[in-house]
Amino acid sequence: MQAQLERIEPQPAVAPGAAEPAPAHGGPIETDALIIGAGPVGLFQVFELGLLEIKAHVIDSLGYPGGQPIELYPDKPIYDIPAIPVCTGQELTEALLRQIEPFGATFHLGQTVTSLRERADGRFFVETSAGTHFVARTIFIAAGVGAFEPRTLKIDGLAAFEGRELFHRVRNPADFAGRNLVIVGGGDSALDWTLAFAGEGPHRAQSVILVHRRDEFRAAPASVARMRALCEREEMQFMVGQVTGYEERGGHLVAAKVSGGDGVTRIVPLDALLVFFGLSPRLGPIAEWNLQIERKQLVVDTEKFSTTVPGIFAVGDINTYPGKKKLILSGFHECALAAFAAAAIVFPDKGRIHLQYTTTSPKLHKVLGVDTPVFA
Repeated sequence: MQAQLERIEPQPAVAPGAAEPAPAHGGPIETDALIIGAGPVGLFQVFELGLLEIKAHVIDSLGYPGGQPIELYPDKPIYDIPAIPVCTGQELTEALLRQIEPFGATFHLGQTVTSLRERADGRFFVETSAGTHFVARTIFIAAGVGAFEPRTLKIDGLAAFEGRELFHRVRNPADFAGRNLVIVGGGDSALDWTLAFAGEGPHRAQSVILVHRRDEFRAAPASVARMRALCEREEMQFMVGQVTGYEERGGHLVAAKVSGGDGVTRIVPLDALLVFFGLSPRLGPIAEWNLQIERKQLVVDTEKFSTTVPGIFAVGDINTYPGKKKLILSGFHECALAAFAAAAIVFPDKGRIHLQYTTTSPKLHKVLGVDTPVFA
């Protein structure tokens, strides 16, 4: 039976912010430590290295620091950070960035590592997708479960509209205010942005149509209830179906073809198509660096959190060892031991690096830029 076409007219009817990426550097950059990944564990690695007077450069595929907590749940509560009863991914990231301010780390955002090789002098040559080159004494892989790539609609030719009318992330909610939006997905991100754009507020869209393949969601029940209430008040629309095609005009995406379970394909005009199918983690080139890998994770020892290549460490969710638990607090512990191991490489003539405490060490106070307290 030939599919029917029906044109849907939108009805009149957005959220987290992000840091700007650092400008690209020209020429090779020599550094004592290069951290791959700017999530919570990568940021805390900057801190632990900084206490040992090791400056770091940080690379991340995202255009802003924060990693998975910022990308997937910036406004969701986190309850298991020591001494912090509750915080959001955004708040945790902001706190870590404040904590590492004294150490002047340089961020190279919106780029991935494309090659890594060991030099004859024992240092590592690293190149990124932006053409940035590094020569590093030590490498810290804090890439979570790998570089995040959005899951996309598998429709031929649709990718050509990426960044113009097709979006998988919302960088600036103001860009979508007053526009006709079609949002695709059934998880928290899809529902959160639907509510942000359809509800009252400075980023309210002209119209919002949510499309999901079934009338059940993987999002918080409260968000689903709010979405249904907006539909009842005719402040937005919800369609059960799948985007199976599109219409373009003058090189611009102007409509989505939504096929419903009733056999009808409806033409839905739009100014922007926002697709939230989640993110797919990929090891990418890490798998080609001659490191021991077990179930897509890097095997490390638990003394130094070193990989099978001396000088390359792995901390956080990217690593595996007996008893490993994928917790942020576990990653923080790993950072401390990895930093001490790296100090022996960066400062080979210093001998044993002694543990000092930030409560009592004048040296650490100087590094942190704070005054040493005087007790009467």
